Amino acid sequence: MELKIIKTKKQYQEYLDWIDKQFDNHVKPDSPVGEKVQVALLLIKQYEDLQYPVPVPDPIEVIKLKMLDLGLKNKDLVGKVGSKGYVSALLNKRKPLTIELARLFHKELSIPAEVFLA
Repeated sequence: MELKIIKTKKQYQEYLDWIDKQFDNHVKPDSPVGEKVQVALLLIKQYEDLQYPVPVPDPIEVIKLKMLDLGLKNKDLVGKVGSKGYVSALLNKRKPLTIELARLFHKELSIPAEVFLA
C-alpha cells in the first residue's frame, strides 16, 4: 500500500481495512511493514481529528459534573472558592473562572488541566 494523506471516506476505509489485515498477520512493529502500519495509523488519526473533532467541554459544566460524581454541594466550595453568593455566581456563569480557581478545581476535584486550557 502506498501511503498518502487521507482525503476521502473511501481512502479512510481502505486504510482501516489494511490495518486490520496487518494486525491479523501479527506484523512486528520494528519490521518495515510494522513501520508502515505506524505511519498509516498517524494518517488515520489525522483524518479522524479533522473529520470527527471532539468538542471542547465547558469547564463549568465539568466542575458541576465532578461535584455531582463526588456528592459535593455548592456549600462545600464555600471558603475554598469564596462566599455562597460567589460560588453560585461562578457555577451559573455570572462570574468568570479565574486561573487561581482553575488551579483549585484541578487540585481539589482532580479535573484535568486541559479542560481549563481549551
